[in-house]
Amino acid sequence: MDSLEQLVALDRQHVWHPYAAMPNPLPVFPVKSAQGVRIELEDGRSLIDGISSWWTCIHGYNHPKLNAAAQAQIEKMSHVMFGGLTHRPAVDLAKKLIDLTPAELQHVFFSDSGSVSVEVAMKMAVQYWHNRGRPKKTHFLTIRNGYHGDTFAAMSACDPINGMHHLFSGLLQQQYFADAPQVRFAQTWQEKDIESFKRLLEEKSDRIAAAIFEPVVQNAGGVRFYHPEYVRRASELCKQHDVLLILDEIATGFGRSGKLFACEYADICPDIMCVGKALSGGFMSLAATLTTTHISETFSTGEAGVFMHGPTFMGNPLACAVSLANLELLESYDWQKKVMQIEAQLKEDLAPCQALAAVKDVRALGAIAAIELHNPVDIATVQPLFVEQGVWLRPFGKLLYTMPPYVIQPDELNTITAAIYSVAASL
Repeated sequence: MDSLEQLVALDRQHVWHPYAAMPNPLPVFPVKSAQGVRIELEDGRSLIDGISSWWTCIHGYNHPKLNAAAQAQIEKMSHVMFGGLTHRPAVDLAKKLIDLTPAELQHVFFSDSGSVSVEVAMKMAVQYWHNRGRPKKTHFLTIRNGYHGDTFAAMSACDPINGMHHLFSGLLQQQYFADAPQVRFAQTWQEKDIESFKRLLEEKSDRIAAAIFEPVVQNAGGVRFYHPEYVRRASELCKQHDVLLILDEIATGFGRSGKLFACEYADICPDIMCVGKALSGGFMSLAATLTTTHISETFSTGEAGVFMHGPTFMGNPLACAVSLANLELLESYDWQKKVMQIEAQLKEDLAPCQALAAVKDVRALGAIAAIELHNPVDIATVQPLFVEQGVWLRPFGKLLYTMPPYVIQPDELNTITAAIYSVAASL
């Protein structure tokens, strides 16, 4: 068996990590196991996970109910193709998603990841308009500071200047970008905030298939919380100008913002919704794209007669079974009360950060909090500082942020917030 040093050396030399160079110069921390909210490292250290493994493990690691669902399913089958076959885990999960999401969303298309669910949504919108005899509606309207994934259509809807994909701009379809919302979540609404979005619809609606954005919370684009009225007004304008509305709830879905879905703050239903991340509780990669009967019914009458998309591992039984157990677990307790308690503690614990010289802004909503710095974070320096304090966080850009599991206890959350204050104070 390789020593710990050999393991790290092999990883650095051969394993390409996300958003990392090759060979990887950044520190990596080998994991031995994970239980509850803690990650156990191979060197014996224990870390409280403050970002739920990129916002997925809302019920922590190794949860017995999710493990039991996986074990029961794997004894039957771990996978079977979804073309021409179906199975109870996928059907039951689809029904659960329909029950949980806004009433008009009645049809579920499964995929492997959040990025692919966005690709599906964008293809769905374009093919919908082709079915309706309007093939020129192939572009998308979005808002700056957004992030929707790393695949090509998804990248085209990410912020082209402040996002992570400007190197590919020459290859991507050019979309329409409205100014990012400026009115914060709890501020007084100002109609001028929607003017850029409105103007683009007035000028380009004949070419726009759909508007796509993250409702209320822009996540990887800066952890920004904006006014729900923006979402409501955008929905109204899309209907007025005959443009579909796609809401990306991949990060916000399943309670993270304090509502089951962030669109509930605006009391609206999109034409298409993308979900992922917390869907399976971080157990396996799974995502879904939901839409209305009106949209789905156009596909049987269109040129192709079907929706032209079909991932190989679509509707994976193991992922569906675990996801269903995860959503049933979420419904089994007062998750909203728990998330609101997390929000209250985040606001109280992190308020002192505002006085630190390195800090520009402190904000929190639901089980999400961000410390925005004046200058970008050096992750090679900052990441080990958190590990030394027994916390796993993954800063990016100018942000120190946390999105903890819902099952975290107040003392564990205090360890995270204290570490954030300590690191911010040292910068």
